[in-house]
Amino acid sequence: QVQLVESGGGLVQPGGSLRLSCAASGSIFTINVMGWYRQAPGKERELVATISSGGSTNYGDSVKGRFTISRDNAKTTVYLQMNSLKPEDTAVYYCNALRVLTTVGIGDYWGQGTPVTVSS
Repeated sequence: QVQLVESGGGLVQPGGSLRLSCAASGSIFTINVMGWYRQAPGKERELVATISSGGSTNYGDSVKGRFTISRDNAKTTVYLQMNSLKPEDTAVYYCNALRVLTTVGIGDYWGQGTPVTVSS
């Protein structure tokens, strides 16, 4: 089975930075796309950023120019560098892995989520 373990969330002041990490583990051959989504209280889950195995990135409009997504060489860990954080970035951030090829087939997976709070 595939597990996604997130880390790096916490409390930060407006204008500050945080770096989230998400490590995938299990009998994984390849992961097509990894990414981050977030869900604020009372709102729907929304795209933050994704990165393909080839390095192509996609960002939500509200984070462009402030957040940077990257992936390690083994392509099983994804990072989200968040700069110039705003109170409206407060949410639970979820790691996502799409089209994960394992010894038992292909599937999509979510992490448990890590909370980010931007407040003075």
